[in-house]
Parts: sequence; structure tokens; C-alpha cells
Amino acid sequence: METEILSSDVVNARVAPKGSLEHLSQHEIAKLLDAGQGGLYPLFRKCALAVLNSGGKIDDSRVILEKYRDFDVSIVREAWGIKLEIQNAPASAFVDGVMIRGIKEHLFAVLRDVVFISNEIVESGRFNLLESTGITNAVFHILRNARVLEPQVRPNLVVCWGGHSIVREEYDYTKRVGYELGLRGADVCTGCGPGAMKGPMKGATIGHSKQRITRGRYLGLTEPGIIAAEPPNPIVSQMVIMPDIEKRLEAFVRLGHGIVVFPGGAGTAEEILYLLGILLDPANRQLPFPVVFTGPAGSAEYFRQIDEFIAATLGEAARSRYQIILDDPAAVARALMQGLAQVRDHRRAVSDSFGFNWLLKIPLEFQRPFEVTHEAMRALRLARDQPVHELAADLRRAFSGIVAGNVKEYGINAIERHGPFDLHGEASIMEPLDRLLRSFVAQRRMKLAGGEYRPCYRLVA
Repeated sequence: METEILSSDVVNARVAPKGSLEHLSQHEIAKLLDAGQGGLYPLFRKCALAVLNSGGKIDDSRVILEKYRDFDVSIVREAWGIKLEIQNAPASAFVDGVMIRGIKEHLFAVLRDVVFISNEIVESGRFNLLESTGITNAVFHILRNARVLEPQVRPNLVVCWGGHSIVREEYDYTKRVGYELGLRGADVCTGCGPGAMKGPMKGATIGHSKQRITRGRYLGLTEPGIIAAEPPNPIVSQMVIMPDIEKRLEAFVRLGHGIVVFPGGAGTAEEILYLLGILLDPANRQLPFPVVFTGPAGSAEYFRQIDEFIAATLGEAARSRYQIILDDPAAVARALMQGLAQVRDHRRAVSDSFGFNWLLKIPLEFQRPFEVTHEAMRALRLARDQPVHELAADLRRAFSGIVAGNVKEYGINAIERHGPFDLHGEASIMEPLDRLLRSFVAQRRMKLAGGEYRPCYRLVA
């Protein structure tokens, strides 16, 4: 590696690949360097900067891009392959002039996924991304190309969801749960970022170490729209960038054997509604899938509000698909391990893969990418004249729009141009939704600007 330290904040460097894409075709290089329509450079630059800024305190992609507006990344072809030439990169990604190995692996994972998704998923014509089977096949091939599918391993992958900006008490609790899972041999998959996505991985590393488990997995799944707000944490050993939030969510439930939900905000509510909507589909009624909501004693109000919202909108059938365990990490781990044993027995009985849950039915309305616009948010059907799992799908989209308005660059820009999103629905749905969102604000679980939350939505009953 050749490095030039420009200041305490930025460096220039030339970096050789590590683990991904040692060779690129001329066509791939041209697309990666093309900043015009159809070119991959803006996406590649944004994701690469997010990776190099891992550990930074800023979670607004526009602020990050402005701070490092002179950041540039280009590809240099050499006789034995390629290198990335990086200019004005965050100095925190380097130690004594050498890029941190984990960050280097993440950087080339970005390159791998951006190239593969463009060439093999979008442009190849091999996948019909307008129908359910084609979308699931695309998700499978992205994960297989990233080498995260391990079909011979017993079901032990626990997905952990929760907020990227949580209080210290909640973060320490996520570490304790991860530790108990690691002691029991479970691997951890999260959304890749800080907070509740980092804590379980950190705890699991200690649990694995005590059990002399040397091949523990710390899998992180992200997507371009959110990577700047949730840059990958350094413990992630395998990172995958999915094309959009819907394919990211599908990857979680296809790969994972059970799910733990920690406190969070609108993004965590979106994940909960996605999961419950799928599990409420009649085709999945008999499918074992352990789900535990957990946090320290101080998070009881958060889960009370979530539980009441689910009961008021989706009913008792939805509540039966999860359990709430407060302030008891060992009990959480035991509940998950018991559930994973049921998953193992069921998949053996029905001959489903241990590494990828093919038999889980995910309806197309959960797979189709939701483009967050003011018109699309107004058009959501937040009413009871539809099957409950379809209502869950539109509630999930509503929270997806709120997340976009809170932290995603295009969503923030849309709110600044046109004002808050309008959400219309029946009073019996909008009132519990209003209570839940108000509780998020009161508990400071929404992104704050200048010490207060500026709502990116209006609720209309």
C-alpha cells in the first residue's frame, strides 16, 4: 500500500484488493468510473466513503459528503490486476499509514457487490425482478456471490435488529445478550451499523472466545440508501450490500434462523412489521421462527408501546408470533436456542436448506421496492378492509418512508422541497400509530436536529 498523509483528517492511498475482485473487465472499470446516467461511480463513491468513515459520529449522508467533498476513488489497472486509488479519504481508516484490514475488506466488498448487482442481477436479464420467484433468486445469488451461504452448518444464525443510536444502558445490554448467544455457539447477523447492530457482535466475540470458537460469524447486511447513516462496524467479518431495503429484509429472514429485536426507532418498527406481516401470511402459519423482543428494564415502556400498537393494528395473531423478555440476557439466549432446535427439526422434516429458507413464503407486496415519494405515502392503504398481512405491508411502507425522511439523503431532500409526508388512514389505525410515533419522539428515538425532532410526516385520519 502506498499512502500519503495530507493532514490529521485526510490521506491519499493506493490499495490492493483483499478477498474480492482482484480482476475487473474493461467494461466494469468503465462503468465504475462513469459519473453519468447509468454509471456506477456515484453509488460506488458514496458506499466507499461510508465504509472509510466507519466509526464516525455523523449520521447524515449529506454532511459526510460535504465534509469529504474532495474524496475521490478511481481504479488503476496493473499487470497483476487492479488497485484502488483513493484521494482525501478519512484518516481514521488508517493506522500508521496502513489501511485497517477490516475496513479494507469492507471496501472491496462494496466493489464486489456494486459490480455483481449491476452486471449479473440488473442487466443480465437472468432474473425477473417483477415477480416473487425472480426476486428471491436474485437475493440468493447476491448472497452466494458474497460467500455467506453455509448450507452444512446447523441452524445457529441469530439476526439482531435495533436502533443505531441508542442510550448506553441499552447498548451494554445488547452486548450482554450477544455474549450469552456466543456462549451457546450462536452466530450473529445484524444490519451492519453501530448501536444495537454492533453490541451483539461485540458480546458474541467474547462468548465465542471463551468457548474457543474460532470460526464465529459476524454477518452484516446493509443497502446503499442507509449505509452513510449506519456505516459498517469494525466487528463485521462478512459484509453484503443488498440493492434496496426490501431485498435486505428478505436476506435477513432467508438467512436467519431466529430474530432478536432490541430497542430502536422507526427503522426497527419497519423491520418488526415486515417480519410479522410475513409470519401472518397463512402459508407461513406453521413455520417455526423464534422472535424475542428484549431490552433492559429501562426499555419496558418502549416495548409496551410496540406491543400495544401491534395488538391495536394487527391483532392477537401477530402478538402470538413473538415473546417479550426484559432484563434477562440468559433467558433470551435460552429462548432462541430452543427455537433454533425447532427450526432445525422442521427443516430436516421438510427438506429445506439450513442456509437459506426457501420454503418461507414472502408475498410480492413485501418484495417490491417501495419508492418513497409524497404521492406514494399518501396512497398507502392504512385500512382494515384487507388481509392483516397486507395491512402490515403498508404499515411497513409507512415506517420506511419515515426512515427515509429522517436519515436518507433523498428523503431529507424531498421533505425540504415539499414538506412532510401525509399519511391517510382509518382512525382505528392512525390513532395507535400517532401514539407510537409520539412515544418515539418523547423517548428521543427519532433523529434530532438542534436538540428537537422535526416530524417528516403528518397523520390524517
